[in-house]
Amino acid sequence: MNNRSPRGNLSGGAEGAESAAAQLVARARVMMIISALTTALAIAAIVAVVGYRIFAAGLGSASEGVIALPKGARVISAAATAGRVAVLLDVGGQSELRTFDIKTLKQTGRLRFTTEP
Repeated sequence: MNNRSPRGNLSGGAEGAESAAAQLVARARVMMIISALTTALAIAAIVAVVGYRIFAAGLGSASEGVIALPKGARVISAAATAGRVAVLLDVGGQSELRTFDIKTLKQTGRLRFTTEP
């Protein structure tokens, strides 16, 4: 006669289910590890790019030079933006706006303001 009991058959099926569940859990762990590593790599890339931009901007931004203005000219205001320096001058009672390249400090434009007659 066979020594198998009905419980033995049920437990054999339960072991198969447990091993399938264990495989599923192991697969989920592997996917979580891959996801975590991908996220860490993405964050590291973003931090590296931001750090590089901050470091690179700090190196080349300081320029030193002298801009020659007409005799008797008075600086009313100055602003720097988009690679240009704009200087508003009072030259002999007339307003004049001059723009300079921020790297070379060469004059790129001049605008005079007068009153209408």
